[in-house]
Amino acid sequence: MNNKHSMGRRRRRKSDKPNPIDVHVGTRVRLRRTLLGMSQEKLGDALGLTFQQVQKYERGANRIGASRLYDLSRVLDVPVSFFFDDIKAETAAAAQAEPGAREPNGTNDPDPMMRRETLELVRAYYRIPDIQIRRRLFDLTKAIANACSSSA
Repeated sequence: MNNKHSMGRRRRRKSDKPNPIDVHVGTRVRLRRTLLGMSQEKLGDALGLTFQQVQKYERGANRIGASRLYDLSRVLDVPVSFFFDDIKAETAAAAQAEPGAREPNGTNDPDPMMRRETLELVRAYYRIPDIQIRRRLFDLTKAIANACSSSA
């Protein structure tokens, strides 16, 4: 009896956590899509996919193949390398570690720079047409953050 799963790369079971590299690539897809103001449905339509498939890619639940990554780069107007930018050494190492490894920060929380709230805040900030108002808002935000961190 020949078990083709006993040698080489092990297939991921449904209960296993996604590979950290797949999660990173999916996060970068979501980042770019959100920065463009594109819905999952619109991205899916452009790729011939359902929005549910886009969701799975963005969560890292489904691995993105090379041809699909190329299609994503075209639709999102970025080079393929964009999806691997800012990858941390810890993320790459975790991809080689035991299944179910935690995020590099020791939690299951994604990088705060990749959260929807952060992306929406940045997009709203750049929709403010007056540069002086934007700068004042920036200075105010920094002052509040500094006051919060010094009182903690």
